[in-house]
Amino acid sequence: MRRTLEGPIEAPSWPTGVSVRTFRQADAEAAHSVLQSGFWEGGGGATTFRRWWSELRKDDEFDPGLFYIVEDGQGVAGMVQCWTSAFVKDLAVLPRLRRRGIGRALMLTAFDAFKTRGADHVDLKVNEENIAAQRLYHSLGMQVVERLAA
Repeated sequence: MRRTLEGPIEAPSWPTGVSVRTFRQADAEAAHSVLQSGFWEGGGGATTFRRWWSELRKDDEFDPGLFYIVEDGQGVAGMVQCWTSAFVKDLAVLPRLRRRGIGRALMLTAFDAFKTRGADHVDLKVNEENIAAQRLYHSLGMQVVERLAA
């Protein structure tokens, strides 16, 4: 899916009691835990922490400044990890905080970061079976540009 970044980007609206910041290395295990929760429910799968963290740190497109962490009073509760090529790699929110606008706010934060960096569009991939994610992405102005064979 793709969204062009022409015009203004809607400002994110964060629920009371949550904050957002960029990733720190100390967040790695908690972020992976949130990712695992989101992947299994979204029809995908997540690798082990050790493998995920090793591969992430070696990836040329990894930039901690494009990895946003949401926290609440209980710790890390959501994340969006993006590549430098204006690609949203992963988005996940713990079940206890879903349907409160956090996923939307994280995506808007990513859109703004890419626009600030000069990107003209943002891309991502989503499983055909993940209807909830597709609804979110469509509501953010994203359009299907390619379907990949399973």
